Amino acid sequence: MDHQADNDIAQQKKRKLTNVVIGFIFLLSGIEYAVILPTVWMYLQNLDAQPFFLGLVLSAFSLTELLSGPLFGHWSDRTGNTKHVILLSNCFEIAGNFMYFVGISKWFLLGSRLVAGIGAGAGASIFGYLTRHSSHEDRAPVFAMAMSCRQAGLLIGPAFNIFLRYCTFQLGPFHVDKFSAPGIFMCVLWTLIQFMVMFMFYDGPLNGVKSKNEEQEPLLKDADLPSSLYGSVNSPDLKDLSAMENATCSSSCPTTSDHLYSQNDDRDGNLPSVKPVIGLLREEIVVLLAAQFVTFFNQTALETLVTPLAQMYLGFQDLQNSLLYFLCGVEMLIGFLVVHFLSRCCRDRLLLAFGLFISNISCIWCLIFLAKPKGSYGLLLAEFIVGVFLQVLGLPFISVSQVSLFSKVTEEKTQGFSHGIRRSVGGVATILGPLWAGGLTQDLYIMLGVMMVLLILITVLVSFSYKYLVGPSASKTESSSSPVQS
Repeated sequence: MDHQADNDIAQQKKRKLTNVVIGFIFLLSGIEYAVILPTVWMYLQNLDAQPFFLGLVLSAFSLTELLSGPLFGHWSDRTGNTKHVILLSNCFEIAGNFMYFVGISKWFLLGSRLVAGIGAGAGASIFGYLTRHSSHEDRAPVFAMAMSCRQAGLLIGPAFNIFLRYCTFQLGPFHVDKFSAPGIFMCVLWTLIQFMVMFMFYDGPLNGVKSKNEEQEPLLKDADLPSSLYGSVNSPDLKDLSAMENATCSSSCPTTSDHLYSQNDDRDGNLPSVKPVIGLLREEIVVLLAAQFVTFFNQTALETLVTPLAQMYLGFQDLQNSLLYFLCGVEMLIGFLVVHFLSRCCRDRLLLAFGLFISNISCIWCLIFLAKPKGSYGLLLAEFIVGVFLQVLGLPFISVSQVSLFSKVTEEKTQGFSHGIRRSVGGVATILGPLWAGGLTQDLYIMLGVMMVLLILITVLVSFSYKYLVGPSASKTESSSSPVQS
């Protein structure tokens, strides 16, 4: 008993250390965005870049992230090893930020963000890890805390810019100034994270993490297998397990997202990599992916619109814009923490519906008051603040709930790949959103009207698919509580 207790304590310590490392990874991703974004345009101007190059550099990061996410996720699914994925991805982050520091030319700067974006693709594997190591009840709170760590990084980042802007010294053959300093600064931070991953990150067993409502499975699940999430299909032991499972579950086992495909399909040699793609075509998953796209598209489009709109009608300059983004970051951080606590007593789909409701109100407000602003300065400022406040208010509810739901309605053994696809959909939206908004700053009725149509569409889709937006355990609970039909 003492040995078992000591083992449990050791496992809990390893899990806490791993969660600390994951928190720091998300924190650094927010800091990187916050320290590079304010000076990247001036950096490009210093390298004789044309204005369109700013869009290329900002989109480059998202482009390679959306391409590498599914690959890293699939790798972690097949091997069950998230640590190696993070170690490799961090090498790309270190290399990309060092290239940004060197900054030989505008093309080299573009390449630096392409390389760093590959490293950001490990987020899919991390979300897969968090899914496999949390129960259904804890899923949303865990994701909320991870996202709040990134949001904290976005708030901390501007503070680092206070001293980075005064950097001017020689580092070997390279001159460090306010433009290149963010690159070497992030390079050092990602290097430190690399050591943290080496000595503090543990893939570890799942330790029987289950939903409180979930029935005890009679046999080992895929995640309990030692060497691979898929295992060796020619192993006699696995064949015996499959035979036992078929005999035991032929008529009584419930159907969940983890049992979409029969064990016979694996033995027949069907490619495992094709199965997750087929599984993603289910109604509830398509709806959640659509929610991911619309949310990120509208968010980035409005972020692109805020600065020129505030300058045009309110005369905001750098200081006012920085204060505005800081207050938005504080509101979003508070929102994630609120969702963290509400998700323990509210269903994910209810939080999603509330977030969509707030977003619809925000878009209607912007259409009415901000498409053609009129009135005194005080009235314009109030209308602007309310519109931004409502938009930011709905984001944490939508972001956390749809990620949590997505993890519950997709197969557990392919979580890395599934989250890679989800993040890729978001990546496409973050590329298209600024392009859409940037070209229509003078035609706000068209710009905001399309955003409104997208929001209405996803709201209708969620309402029609509402009964399917539940995890397996919730489905079984609802089924068991419903009266038996004769």
